[in-house]
Amino acid sequence: MEPCAECGAPMDPRSCDELFQILLALDHARQAPWGPLHGVSVACFLLQHPSRLPADDGARAWALLHAYLEGGLDEVNQLVGRARRGNSHRVQGRPAQAVPDATVPRRDAPHSPFSVTIHDVAVDGSFPASEFTERVKAWAAATVDAWT
Repeated sequence: MEPCAECGAPMDPRSCDELFQILLALDHARQAPWGPLHGVSVACFLLQHPSRLPADDGARAWALLHAYLEGGLDEVNQLVGRARRGNSHRVQGRPAQAVPDATVPRRDAPHSPFSVTIHDVAVDGSFPASEFTERVKAWAAATVDAWT
């Protein structure tokens, strides 16, 4: 079977999409270690599968990964909090605040496989709790490294 055309991960026994759905289910349970890393996991997945990037071309995902790698979950939570406040009905009509370091490098997606993918984070497809945080941090670092 061919590897994923976007991230280079093996597509056997599960595709990246299937693994992502499993991870989202764990994330949405809001239990540690998966729930607190939901935004980081989604950012990694989107930047490694650029055909799925939202209209901002991954700017928020990029900012979130930088925040995580530079300041951990505390920094991510501050960034997410600012974004939520900016989306509040109380600030409608005002210009949106800029997201720091939000510009994804303007070039094509990396052409070589990423050194860490969702397949690596999934281990056996179950995303085991043991060392999950370390695997996500390696995923985030590999994603940023490949894009820079």
